[in-house]
Amino acid sequence: MSQFNDTMNKKAVALSYDEERDAAPVIVASGMGYMAEKIVETARESGVPVYEDNSLATVLSQLQLGSQVPEQLYQAIVDIYVYFLRFANKKNLSMESEPGAQERDGDADEAEKGQEEQQKEEADAAEPDA
Repeated sequence: MSQFNDTMNKKAVALSYDEERDAAPVIVASGMGYMAEKIVETARESGVPVYEDNSLATVLSQLQLGSQVPEQLYQAIVDIYVYFLRFANKKNLSMESEPGAQERDGDADEAEKGQEEQQKEEADAAEPDA
């Protein structure tokens, strides 16, 4: 398959979840083709974890922006979240064994807080007004 066809067949969906506000994760971005590539690129540049699952992206991309993930897909989303938690824990454990890791961890915590705030602002901006 050509690179053009690969690009055109890509799908991407970005989710946001605020446990105080949302009953379930909310779709904050969705796209196909070049838009999907841009969503993934923006996520990676922002330090947002990216998980590739074309089947799940296909299902989620059929939902409206601002809608919550349906209950039938909760387990798939939980599995991805657990995957990211395990990855983050492994990364933190390996950093703890390095000299000076505590200093970097503090910097990482601050950067993570900034990213979380930015993601929340982006999610708020992406949600349609009620």
